[in-house]
Amino acid sequence: MEKMWYYILAYAFLTIAFENPCLAQMSLATDQTALLSLKQHIISDPSGLLSTNWTNSSSVCSWIGVSCSSRHHRVSALNLSYMNLSGTIPPQLGRLSFLVSLNLTSNHFSGALPHELSFLHRLKFITLRRNNFTGVVSPLFGQLPKLERLDFRNNSFTGSIPKSLSNLTNLQFLGISFNSLSGEIPKELGKLQNLQTLAIEFNHLSGAIPSEIFNMSKLVNIALTGNELNGSLPADI
Repeated sequence: MEKMWYYILAYAFLTIAFENPCLAQMSLATDQTALLSLKQHIISDPSGLLSTNWTNSSSVCSWIGVSCSSRHHRVSALNLSYMNLSGTIPPQLGRLSFLVSLNLTSNHFSGALPHELSFLHRLKFITLRRNNFTGVVSPLFGQLPKLERLDFRNNSFTGSIPKSLSNLTNLQFLGISFNSLSGEIPKELGKLQNLQTLAIEFNHLSGAIPSEIFNMSKLVNIALTGNELNGSLPADI
């Protein structure tokens, strides 16, 4: 009887593994491979921090800018801010399935963001401020349910503000100022009842300011300057 249960459990495990290969293969080694892929996409590292420190001779959890969770022993935070790095973001970064915080502030990263970043369902903080990222702000970012801070200020993003960002019910900070976004401000953003800061100034946004924006009870800071907005503000603002 025990042997039968053993085979049943073994079969169930293998079935899950084959149907969900990503779940079966995810490990700290996967995180290391993802970060080494990022390293390969760095074309300029003036201080040599990554080139000398991110090597197979040491644990990924001891690498500069990398933090691991004590519970799962997986990469939980990546902070490469103010390192003067140049390069692009590879899709492999989406394999950091335990990542909670991604901070690339004040570097020279460029190119479009890979859609694989939408796989980071544990992500709470993503800060890409002061880089040279291009392309659109993908609607797929609306699939990150735990996101509390999205800061894409001072880049070269184009296109419109995705309506799907209204799905981020935990979002407290939305910063996409100083880009080249166009179109209207989605009225759906009014659903962000935990939002405290809405920074969308200095883009090419047009149309009226949706009244729904002013129904967000926790909103403290709103920046709309430097756009092509029209209409009037609510009398009871």
